[in-house]
Amino acid sequence: MKAAVLIARNLLGLIFLVFGLNGFFHFIPMPPPSGLAGQYMGALFVSHALVVIFLLEIAGGALLLVNRFVPLALVLLGPVLVNILIFHFLMARAGLPMAFFVTLLWLIVFAGVRRAFRGIFVQTVAA
Repeated sequence: MKAAVLIARNLLGLIFLVFGLNGFFHFIPMPPPSGLAGQYMGALFVSHALVVIFLLEIAGGALLLVNRFVPLALVLLGPVLVNILIFHFLMARAGLPMAFFVTLLWLIVFAGVRRAFRGIFVQTVAA
């Protein structure tokens, strides 16, 4: 299990770091999506929301790669990953297999550090 978590953490970190950096430096050519997906990405670009998303991806990916603050990295990347899943499920189905793969990696890393999250899964708090 430790080896699977290590591999998943490094792959997840690498994926988010590379694609986050690609958002700023464009070293992986990606044509803009068409239709509704293109309009959505255009709105994110014009509003500068993509800058925040790419910064979160870079920060989370770097934290995973250096194996520091892994629970924090998962918290930063979780909402980004949910939005990636929603985007690909509703607007750009071609990217859905990769989104599922990255989600699986996130879940494996989460399983490795689940003890760090046990406090948020408490139904009631003792006063």
